[in-house]
Amino acid sequence: MTFSNTLEYARQVDEQDSLKHFRDKFYIPMVNGKESIYFTGNSLGLQAKTTQDYVLNELEDWANYGVEGHFHARNPWVSYHEIFPEILGTIVGALPEEIVVMNQLTVNLHLLMTSFYRPTSKRFKIICEAKAFPSDQYAFQSQVKLHGLNPDDAIIEVQPKEGSSYIKLSDIIDTIKKHGEETALVIFGGVNYYSGQVFDMQAICKAAHEVGAYCGFDLAHAAGNVNLELHDWNVDFACWCSYKYLNSGPGGVAGAFIHQRHISDSSLPRLAGWWGHDKDTRFKMDKEFHPIPTAEGWQLSNAPVLSMSAHKASLDIFAEAGMHNLVAKGKMLSGYLLFILNEINKNSSEKLIEIITPLNETERGCQVSILMLKDGKKVFDELIKHGVIADWREPNVIRIAPVPLYNSFEDLFNFGKIMQESLLG
Repeated sequence: MTFSNTLEYARQVDEQDSLKHFRDKFYIPMVNGKESIYFTGNSLGLQAKTTQDYVLNELEDWANYGVEGHFHARNPWVSYHEIFPEILGTIVGALPEEIVVMNQLTVNLHLLMTSFYRPTSKRFKIICEAKAFPSDQYAFQSQVKLHGLNPDDAIIEVQPKEGSSYIKLSDIIDTIKKHGEETALVIFGGVNYYSGQVFDMQAICKAAHEVGAYCGFDLAHAAGNVNLELHDWNVDFACWCSYKYLNSGPGGVAGAFIHQRHISDSSLPRLAGWWGHDKDTRFKMDKEFHPIPTAEGWQLSNAPVLSMSAHKASLDIFAEAGMHNLVAKGKMLSGYLLFILNEINKNSSEKLIEIITPLNETERGCQVSILMLKDGKKVFDELIKHGVIADWREPNVIRIAPVPLYNSFEDLFNFGKIMQESLLG
């Protein structure tokens, strides 16, 4: 596509955008009396204007029914979590019975690793990306230690090659093959939080299975951002949060995926709780645990309805917009951002910005990470002063994530203008 770094061009593309009206469905934070340019949907998505009504409905039903709201609320609480699998299935590419909404991301990661990280004396290694999100690293280390193993021996990190900011697929595959007979689990972030690199999850999963290992993904930066086909890719398990691209509120309820071939396998070890118990006998309070033969069988506790109502408000908007439409627009937005950043470099006598996100659109989603080669923190502070809400990561990286539901091409043009003035004066 041919881009142009002009306000007229940006407005023209926005006018032709079939998703442009979705911006009006969200509250845009105000800075200095006007709408901000909000580029941190990869950290915390914006609030849908319907969210307050969705939450208030549950508060009203709680006030009116008390405990009877479990059965008589407008959306009965006892089955509230059953609202989500169908629409989430269109977002992550899964069958409804493979999805459950519960807990928070790292809790779900631990629960799923309990089932799918089952080391033996011969097969005990975890292969993951270097510089995975810290919570993932802590989870891997603690799981290894729970099995009496040394993380230095058990955890194999795949690094970018010297001079590169992202990891080549061939290096991941080669590492899996090299450690194949000793590998118990291959687990990556679907999208690396720092660089914005989208991993080839299908190829990674295939390579893991070929050596006899399980394969899982942390989709915190992927769910609601990039195309996912978890069922067709034969991914064993995955988990994600809902407060980033899924716009479901700070600390919002998370989700988990367990492939169809595993969900009815009661021999898989798990940490059990009463809400994962067979629905027909759950309230008989039997001593022996009988898991639901779907992903629901991994539940521990009953639904956090207030958090889930905020989640539902956002997912109803996703259902209206269509995930394929959002992915397509997201790639256009990030492509236009890359073009604008390259224009800034062209207008300078020296290179000011290094893009550390893959340029290939199959390897990126909404996020573009920028390594600032000059005055990085000063430029970031100037962006904030001018109403740009972005994300700073040490030592010198600014992360920008234009989100298709509420960001525009005009946002990107204005950002580029502010960035250029901050760098070049």
